[in-house]
Amino acid sequence: MGTAYGDWLRQQREASGKTQQQLADEAIMSRTHIAHIEAGRRVPSKDDARRLDQVLDTRGALSSFRPGNDRRPVAAHFEAALALEQQASVIREFALSFVPGFLQTEGYADAVLRDASYPPLCKDVRAKAVATRLDRARILDDPSMPVVWVLLDEAVLRRPIGGPEVMAKQLMHLVRLVECERIRMHVAPFGVGCHPLLVSQAKLMWFEDQPPAVYVEAFLTGTVHDEPTLVERIQAAYDLVLGDALSQKESLALMRSTAKEYDHHD
Repeated sequence: MGTAYGDWLRQQREASGKTQQQLADEAIMSRTHIAHIEAGRRVPSKDDARRLDQVLDTRGALSSFRPGNDRRPVAAHFEAALALEQQASVIREFALSFVPGFLQTEGYADAVLRDASYPPLCKDVRAKAVATRLDRARILDDPSMPVVWVLLDEAVLRRPIGGPEVMAKQLMHLVRLVECERIRMHVAPFGVGCHPLLVSQAKLMWFEDQPPAVYVEAFLTGTVHDEPTLVERIQAAYDLVLGDALSQKESLALMRSTAKEYDHHD
């Protein structure tokens, strides 16, 4: 994700005589976010890059060469959520049907983009979309930020996206992320029955320098909300479902056994 970009930003900042904190203050960003961009762990949003260009007088270079500009744009309804995902210090995600995009393997992402896209994507466009999705996983390169909690409906484990081999690899990828203590994961089993999050996928995000926000998605649509009352209601719904979910130990056991079932599928 833009190590060269981050190095160049650092060089321009140092040439201007600014500290990370000074640049952050002038560009209306957090110092931590500046540090992540310079280390190549995060990509600035379009607005962030524009403000950095203005503060450093880099004549649009940071906007024009922002990592991801040469990739297939994400769906228009996800653009704002993607920018927030890159800046979040805490992410709590509920997935109803698919593994969250930034946790998908290449095979799983390709299957989702091949079979769930309408109209269908041609092979070249799909390959660029997969690369964009995999690039999002770089937010996990930092061992401590963002803090990520994932709550999966059991349907995510049981729906054979891409076939048994793809599913087995995807589930074990999630297991490894938990085992290395990079994410925390729980499964809401079918036995929970009806629960408040069955109507939508939801991504709750907290930040160091702005109010929390939530992204909810439906068919061909998605919306970012930052109205405090709504964010609090969705967080409460998340907490209720989490309270009924399997423990992390039980969730890992279920994912391992389900992956084994896929491995032994004829």
